[in-house]
Amino acid sequence: MTFKSNTKIIVGFALAVGVLLLTASASFWSIRGLSVQTDRVEHSYQVMQEVETVTAVLKDAQAGTRGYLLTGDTVYLRPYSMATGQLPEALKRVEALTGDNPVQGERLDSLRGLVEQEFRILRPLTETARSRSQAEMQTLLDTDRQTLRQVRLLYARIKRDELSLLAERSAQQAVFEKATPIVVLVSAVLAVVIVVWLVMKIVQELDDNRRLQAELAAVNTEVAHRIAQIRALAEQVVQGDYTVQIPDTATDNLGGLAASLNRMTQTLDASFSALEKRNRELDQFAYVASHDLKAPLRGVTTIVKWIEDELAAELSPQLRTYLDQMKGRLSRLEDLINGLLAYARVGRTTQAREAVDVRQLLTEVAELVVPPDFTLSLAPDLPTLPSTDRLSLQQVFTNLLSNAVKYHHRGAGRLDVSSRDLGDFYEFRVQDDGPGIAPEYHQKIFLLFQTLRDRHTAESTGIGLSIVQKIINEQQGTIRVESAAGQGAAFIFTWPK
Repeated sequence: MTFKSNTKIIVGFALAVGVLLLTASASFWSIRGLSVQTDRVEHSYQVMQEVETVTAVLKDAQAGTRGYLLTGDTVYLRPYSMATGQLPEALKRVEALTGDNPVQGERLDSLRGLVEQEFRILRPLTETARSRSQAEMQTLLDTDRQTLRQVRLLYARIKRDELSLLAERSAQQAVFEKATPIVVLVSAVLAVVIVVWLVMKIVQELDDNRRLQAELAAVNTEVAHRIAQIRALAEQVVQGDYTVQIPDTATDNLGGLAASLNRMTQTLDASFSALEKRNRELDQFAYVASHDLKAPLRGVTTIVKWIEDELAAELSPQLRTYLDQMKGRLSRLEDLINGLLAYARVGRTTQAREAVDVRQLLTEVAELVVPPDFTLSLAPDLPTLPSTDRLSLQQVFTNLLSNAVKYHHRGAGRLDVSSRDLGDFYEFRVQDDGPGIAPEYHQKIFLLFQTLRDRHTAESTGIGLSIVQKIINEQQGTIRVESAAGQGAAFIFTWPK
């Protein structure tokens, strides 16, 4: 299992800190043990020194008293006087030092009893005003010697036990004296080893990171180059070149994408070749429709006119009605063919672009399709387009205005044309006060051959709005209708500036 670089460094630091804590604890334990054993050794020396002090002071008091008895000089009583003040304090110090040792405590109690007994013996001997018999003095001196002997014996026992403790504590102190430097040295070595190991790991991780960054930079450069090739292919496809290919044979995802794009351009090239062939066939169809189909229609129309002219006297009213219906159907069929040709030509011919004054254009269109009894109102802020397809825009306004006139439910009406600026587009609004269009038909009216009135009551092919929508779509614009039954209709479309 592999870890990330940060995880490795964190784990290494945690391990190093743990080992350092352990070594620090071991060093502390060793130094603390050495300190404790040193204190214990010093404690034993203090006990022996204080007990020896008690014995020595007591011995000096006895010697001074004997000197006084021999010479009668009170100067010899000075050690006795000093002992009365020193011994209680010395016994207290010994008691404090042996408080943790019950055996030595019992011996200290015995020592205190002997000291008090010694003072009881020596006190009468130091009284200068009192005379004693030789026997009494001898008895006191013998008792004094026995007491001092017991003090020496007790001191020997206390000293022997303390020397035993001293030997034991000195041995333990020696152990800690030897172990402490070793523990400290081992701890220092471990710390150095861990720090060196951590530094090496960090340096290795940094080297690995630099190597990975270099590899990533190389991969990014290669990927950027390959993406640039894909982008260049897309730009060429947008410009109409479908033969372009990407020379990328790698087996990764980008290589797979390049292969898919290559297949796409091949498919597009084949599809557009086929489309061009269909367009040529459509051009041929338009030619045939405009010549081969319209010629027989004109011939039939001419024959109907000949019948009306040459056999006018022989035609019955019923037959004249049939001939009128025939002429209407022939005229509608010709309009249908012309409409289909116009729809097929939208976007397939390149028109010259020129500056167009929309107000002037609408005035020209109105003269052709708007009857005198209709009122056309043009907004004052109609724009001038600096460069646009004049014929296509003219056809849009022609179809919209002629539809408004054709489907108006009264003999006269009102038409309003306005515009507003939408940034990259102008929005034009063609409003009439006609019968209106119910909302459920707003999408249907833009379909081929769709008309909302009976074809017998209005000469309509149902192609006009389809042509309008196709022209506007070719210009990347939009068209919609706002209307309700009985409230007129407004056709709103956008046209690029």
